[in-house]
Amino acid sequence: MKIARVKAYRVELPLKEGSYKWSGGKSVSVFDSTIVAVETECGLTGFSEVCPLGPFYLPAYADGVRAGLKELVPHLIGYDPRELGVLNHRMDAAMRGHAYVKTGIDVACWDLLGKATGLPVCQLMGGRFGDSIRLYRAISQVPPDEMAHNVAGYSAEGYTRFQLKVGGDPDTDIERIRAAREILKPSDRLVADANTGWTQHEAMRVVRAVKDLDVYIEQPCESYEECLAVRRNTDHPFVLDENVNSLGMLLKAKSDLAMDVVNLKISKLGGLTKTKQARDLCVSMGIAMTLEDSWGGDITTAAISHLAHSTPEEFRFTSTDFNSYVTVSNATGAPQRENGFMKASTAPGLGIEPRMDVLGEPVVEIS
Repeated sequence: MKIARVKAYRVELPLKEGSYKWSGGKSVSVFDSTIVAVETECGLTGFSEVCPLGPFYLPAYADGVRAGLKELVPHLIGYDPRELGVLNHRMDAAMRGHAYVKTGIDVACWDLLGKATGLPVCQLMGGRFGDSIRLYRAISQVPPDEMAHNVAGYSAEGYTRFQLKVGGDPDTDIERIRAAREILKPSDRLVADANTGWTQHEAMRVVRAVKDLDVYIEQPCESYEECLAVRRNTDHPFVLDENVNSLGMLLKAKSDLAMDVVNLKISKLGGLTKTKQARDLCVSMGIAMTLEDSWGGDITTAAISHLAHSTPEEFRFTSTDFNSYVTVSNATGAPQRENGFMKASTAPGLGIEPRMDVLGEPVVEIS
């Protein structure tokens, strides 16, 4: 089996809530998603989805996915997509960095491997742990009373994990955290995710002001060193996200005892192959994980579900179902939320079939 052609499609994903807001006044209302199709000479096709949150979040942007594929794919034609180690080695030799571009190829090749073997990706990644995957709900940044109202609404839908978007004015954020925690059950988990939005002194003010509350603190500051300083001055469970973008940073953070939970995003690390490496390392080091991606629709949600379902439950802090946030479905067969949980498909590969009427004509085609 050899890679014969790669196509990319552009799909817009409007948000059901109208917009998604987080630290620093950042906001998105329609996500620009790229569906990647890796076609083989024997007729099998694997699919993936890459959807950056925006160029103001991580060093990734939507048009960069398509432009990067034009540079990368000519180096991959003729390679066996089932040999994922060889393929990733080749991608790293052909293009330094740009993990999010490589994600489109890597995940599509996992889909191909599953189709070629007749097995779901989660089985190929280690097996299926548990019956379902617990989900979190990200709560867009709005005034405290509105955020608490939204938390209550999603709690009624079965969610028990909430990622509260803070990282704004510290006094307002303190109100947001208190208002949300007040309406939750003691067993519910609340994460105050600043997305690098606080300066170090602001983060210290917030963690001291909510010292009495059961809340996780996630990525309070821009730099790793600032986050570590906050971590060393709070008793709250601590989550790192944006700073952990490689195995090297993961090992450093473990050595420094910088976190209790780490967010592993598939496109931040370069695909399922490298995220699996990080996942397995976390399991061996005893670190819990949020297993997710930057954003996406049905195909991204399917990839997340296979990564999460093949992770031992005791290390699976939570995951997310991005397809429930958007109004457009780009594939059939993707997991659907049921009372705050989802399940990976048992069909071969990712278990999805793209809706070609939604994808339209390819915007990139390389053979």
